[in-house]
Amino acid sequence: MDRERIAALLAGGGGHVSGEEMSRALGVTRAAVWKEIDALRREGWPIQSSTRKGYRLAGPPPVLSAAYLSAMLPPDSLFAGKVQVEPVVDSTNTRLKALAAAGAPTGTVLIAEEQTGGRGTHGRSFQSPRGDGLYLSVLLRPRLIRLEDLLTLTGWVGVAARDAVERASGAPVRIKWLNDLYLNGRKLCGILTELSFLGESGEPDYVVAGMGVNMSQTADAFRAQGLGDIATSLALEGFPVEQNHLAVCLLTALDKMVRDFPGRRADYLEHYRAHCVTLGRRVSFETQAGLLTGTASGVDGSFALRVRGDDGADYAVSSGTVTML
Repeated sequence: MDRERIAALLAGGGGHVSGEEMSRALGVTRAAVWKEIDALRREGWPIQSSTRKGYRLAGPPPVLSAAYLSAMLPPDSLFAGKVQVEPVVDSTNTRLKALAAAGAPTGTVLIAEEQTGGRGTHGRSFQSPRGDGLYLSVLLRPRLIRLEDLLTLTGWVGVAARDAVERASGAPVRIKWLNDLYLNGRKLCGILTELSFLGESGEPDYVVAGMGVNMSQTADAFRAQGLGDIATSLALEGFPVEQNHLAVCLLTALDKMVRDFPGRRADYLEHYRAHCVTLGRRVSFETQAGLLTGTASGVDGSFALRVRGDDGADYAVSSGTVTML
């Protein structure tokens, strides 16, 4: 019997679920149900029992659980029932792109406890140690969406992720243009959005949006990686959060984003600008003429960064690396 089905019944019960109810739902004996519940308890699941009422899940599981996450999402969520959790992958984005090419449906979610080849923008690596972060990617198949709208999606994901992390932990998270989340001046989360096109027609096929949130790394761990002055974690800043709860908040915010896209662009732009740590800062940025410096003055309607260059010219930066000086 699939232990995950027992976990799903407990997580979705909203209270006590009797052994008889579970045995009837699963088509097995009550003794078989008890055996699986006992196994879950040995794995650390906080399952309480009552002689009269049955079994109750008293809190989140000790590990990431696809069954638990799907049960915590609203039934009409795009992601409900489509969550996959893997102990180790090379990269959640890379693996999910392969699943997309094989026909995985929109709303498929891949979460890993560890990445051995986590990727950021411009080919950079993303440190993804087991137990220290949440590494999550979602597959979207936008239909009848203009390409110019799809090209703004990274900004939308940044807003959704920022709101989710703050809701889950209470941390006052900011957005560094275009797609990093910062906390107290250091990087907390990287976001990588990848768009694939159909070879025959050139039309958009799917989008994979991935993110890695630093949850529990210590200052010593960052220093050992050479990131002591660059990165931080929620726990390090005094905002610890349980990983399943953070994942549910992220998926809830992304589900809302999909429903809002692209009609509520003005709302997301306003939110992005209000929380963008890059605005008003001195920055260096890449142009065809080379590396220039200036002051970030705004974010335009396409989520491009407006920069007043030191040469007196105004620039719209829509790609490349922008560094706060």
